[in-house]
Amino acid sequence: MRMTSFRSIARASLFAALLPGPAAAQALTSVTTLFVGYSTRKVTVNPTGDLKARIDSLDRDLFAANRAGRTAEVRRLFAKGMVLLSGRPWTDQSDFNASLLLRTDRVVAESQRPYAVRLEQLYAPTIELTKPLTAHAVLRTRPSGAGAAAQPSQVIKELGTFEGVSRDLRESPLAMEFNVSDVADGRYVLTVDVRDDERELGVATLGVVVQKGLDDLMSRLESEAARAPEALRTEILYPVDRVRNVNRGQLELRIIDTENDFAAAEAVVAAVKSGKDPFATRTGDIKRHYSLDGAGEVMPYRLYVPTTYTPSRPNALIIALHGLGATEDSFFESYGRKLPVLAEQRGYIVAAPLGYRVDGGYGWGVGSPPSDPTARRNQELSEADVMQVLAQVRKQYRIDESRIYLMGHSMGAIGTWKIAPKFPDIWAALGAYSGQGVVATADKMKHIPQFVVHGDADATVNVAGSRSMVAALKSFGAEVTYVEVPGGNHLNVVEPNFAGLFDFFDAHRKGTKSAP
Repeated sequence: MRMTSFRSIARASLFAALLPGPAAAQALTSVTTLFVGYSTRKVTVNPTGDLKARIDSLDRDLFAANRAGRTAEVRRLFAKGMVLLSGRPWTDQSDFNASLLLRTDRVVAESQRPYAVRLEQLYAPTIELTKPLTAHAVLRTRPSGAGAAAQPSQVIKELGTFEGVSRDLRESPLAMEFNVSDVADGRYVLTVDVRDDERELGVATLGVVVQKGLDDLMSRLESEAARAPEALRTEILYPVDRVRNVNRGQLELRIIDTENDFAAAEAVVAAVKSGKDPFATRTGDIKRHYSLDGAGEVMPYRLYVPTTYTPSRPNALIIALHGLGATEDSFFESYGRKLPVLAEQRGYIVAAPLGYRVDGGYGWGVGSPPSDPTARRNQELSEADVMQVLAQVRKQYRIDESRIYLMGHSMGAIGTWKIAPKFPDIWAALGAYSGQGVVATADKMKHIPQFVVHGDADATVNVAGSRSMVAALKSFGAEVTYVEVPGGNHLNVVEPNFAGLFDFFDAHRKGTKSAP
């Protein structure tokens, strides 16, 4: 998701196609997400003078590191840039701190087994270390809910102090093993601070989940899924598949909710044993799962089915694409939770896919694919996830084929303008919030009415992206309603314009235009 200009190094497509981070036993925050945060921060701060010169130099180093495929160095430079833009100096100690990380083979762990973790480094920092190093490990609570970042965490268990820590943790990681058998099931933060005999040098943290009986539970769910009707197997297998992919480093821990996901799978098992399909007549907010062709993974998607739904008449459908770093829950849990409310009031089914990964990007439009094969595969599967969720919903519900709509925010809006020209005969109308597109694709969407919203103070995706796309669409005679919000930022323009989106969709069926 490209947002604002990166000065001399900013080619949005370049950073969107960055090589993935180094292989780890847990997924690191994607480089694309780091880029967006850095780019947004830079636009917000608008550095001048000496700070601007330092950031410009850093940007040139970023370009060179990316071009050479040195992803760890790219991560280091993003960390340095964020420190500088916050008004703090980048010191040798800052550099050392940013280099630290914790790795483990089981981010979601069986608490009755010894818990093995390694303290490592992503890169060699500049600091000169002359004194012996020690590491102190603690398990803490993980604050959640509103204002979680500002909440103090509590120490759950002291895990020990380790002597003889190597000065080069790339060459010689510190292997640690903890007993967590007395820790209650739940989410925690493992914290390891490194110091010499005078000062704290850095802190590494790792989000973890511990659960008693996890291994037995996963084995039992696999056995139950094998006996379940084929249509319900993925509903039972989803948490098993997610945990394994998190532990393999394919997925970030934050995208799963082990407690609720396992409970939902158990509920499906209970329904199967009683001879029922728990989704057969269900309406409201629903989580579903299916096996994504080509990925070998069980994918989630979230549905809203209005209580007025009946298979005796066709229903309108909205496919909703989330922004970078978000999940299929975004349009249900964010934006004031307004979208499901309007869907109920207006009688729309809403389906929100994950898009394979939180930074999948929903394909690459109609231009050249990214050169990196991993990035290309992720984008292919991201697009495939959207289209296969559409197929799933068409199969499960009676959908009005003249009233299928596509919408998204941020990366989701960019994805809307990628997918629509590739499958132009499906959509009755489009909705794009805070996005941008490839103007060369406008002629392929000229027959699709579009509702576009953008804030003119957006520091993440510059308003020029929507302005250019709207101008190109209108040049081909497309029907476009464009709402540009004075002073609007990247987020606050979305919820207030949901009602307008539904009004627009209400007025459009495939192949028709609204009355002048």
